[in-house]
Parts: sequence; structure tokens; C-alpha cells
Amino acid sequence: MKVGLQIPSFTWPGGAEAIGPTLSRVARDADDAGFDSIWVMDHFFQIRGVGRPEEPMLEGWTTLGYLAASTARARLGLMVGGVHYRAPGLWAKAATTLDVLSGGRAWLGIGAAWNEEESAGLGFPFPPLAERFELLEDTLQLVHGMWQGEQGSDAPFEGRHTRAARLLNSPQTISRPHPPVMIGGGGERKTLRLVAQYGDACNVFGRPEVLRHKFEVLREHCAAVGRDPDEIERSTLQSVRLDLGDGDGESPAQVVDRFGELSDAGAQHVIFSARDVWEPRVMEVLARDVVPALHEL
Repeated sequence: MKVGLQIPSFTWPGGAEAIGPTLSRVARDADDAGFDSIWVMDHFFQIRGVGRPEEPMLEGWTTLGYLAASTARARLGLMVGGVHYRAPGLWAKAATTLDVLSGGRAWLGIGAAWNEEESAGLGFPFPPLAERFELLEDTLQLVHGMWQGEQGSDAPFEGRHTRAARLLNSPQTISRPHPPVMIGGGGERKTLRLVAQYGDACNVFGRPEVLRHKFEVLREHCAAVGRDPDEIERSTLQSVRLDLGDGDGESPAQVVDRFGELSDAGAQHVIFSARDVWEPRVMEVLARDVVPALHEL
């Protein structure tokens, strides 16, 4: 099983001045610990379930560029990008830039998005859900066009909401044929269909029985479009609350057992956030007792 670290919060000791150094240390430690991937959210306000909207939040692509300079081996991505935040051509160019500057370690994580509050707050258009899915399909088609050949494509592109005259992409990605595309969400009619058509990975939430069902739906969509489902990496987003001696949380063995059940359900890449990941003890335990055991699953 592959193992990824999601960093969803920057509410750390020391205030804004300490965010950069702390983030760099956490990323380096995760890289050294053997995490296969490192992810940040694509939000501008903190989201419910993690903290208050007023808590610190960094812009995702800028943060990934910073992480590229702080790491050497882990792949880097957004978990996952909100499609309406950027024009389709910018999605391709940003992912290409990250891939080039990281030495071929970029993911393109993208989805239909949901957080209307931050869009309204900062003035981003927030189209209806059906339109956001149409824009997502436009974007997926366009990025594949830009990632063709040595410099993209000279052919014009016309989607439902997007027109582009020339899909030039120079420099081209180092990852070949292109950076892997992760489409986030478990919607059975639209999202998983788009995964089957355009994605290299899906990402779904939930317990083992939910994952089994979602992966079966994905297999059905793959059959409908004539694609081998084994070409698509099955990932899941989870969270970890380690017990560091205070009796509040799971032991490393319990974490491994829980994620082992997800592996049995078909998950190939477990990506998780860890409470208080800024504390060195947390990464020490993950590096020693969790990551190696998950790699053996």
C-alpha cells in the first residue's frame, strides 16, 4: 500500500512567522519517513470539521512549490483542486510547472468543489453544480491535450465552457506520459464516470464497505468505456489521531489494522492527516511504527 500525508491545517505554535519553517520541517520529515505523497487542500478559508474559517490557510499551488524545494522523493498534489478557482489552461500550466520544478513529482488533483462560503467571501464565481461538472470535463480534456507530445497541441480546443486557440505547453512535463490525474469524490453517476474516462486515480472517503461499493461502481464505469480498471489507482482519504501516551487516540497498531481493512477493501493508496503533525514525536512514531507497516500491506 502507498502512504500519503495530507496537511490540512496550519494552526501551529508561533503564528504566521513559524508556518513556513514548520511546514518545511514537517514535509522533510515525511519525505525521510518514506511517505509516497504529500498533499495540501485547495481552500482559502479553513473548512468545517478541521477548524474555524478564520484559522490560517495557504493557497495550494504556491504551497506545493514551496514543498517541492523542501522534499526530494514524495509526489506532491492538491487534495483536491476546486475546478472553478482557475481556468483550465492554468490548471495544466500550474501542474506542469510543479512537475518540472520538482523533478517529475507532481499530481494533478482536481474535483467539482463545494465550498460556496469561501467563493462568495473572496469573489470567486460559484457556478451551479452541473456547470462545475461540465467545467471539470472541459479541464480534464484540455490538460490531456496540453500534455501531448513535446509541446502540447497546435489544434484549437472547444469545450462546453472553454475555448482555447493553441494548447502550447513548454516546457513539457517530466512525468510521462503526464502527471497522474486524481479526481476527488465518490459521486457514482458523474465523478466516478469522469475517473473512468480521464483519471489515473480516484479518491473516496469512508469505511471499508463504502470503499468496496465505490470501487465496484468505478469498475462498472470502466467497463462501459472499455477501460481496464487496474489502470486507475484506488486511493482513500482518512485521518489519524495517535495516542502519544495520554490515552486519547489510536495506537500505531490500531492505525495499521484499520488501514489494513481499507486495503482489503481495495484501497491501494491511503492518504491521511495526522493530529498535531507539527510535533516531532508524531512523525517519529509514524516513521517507525506506521509507514513501514503500511508499505507491507
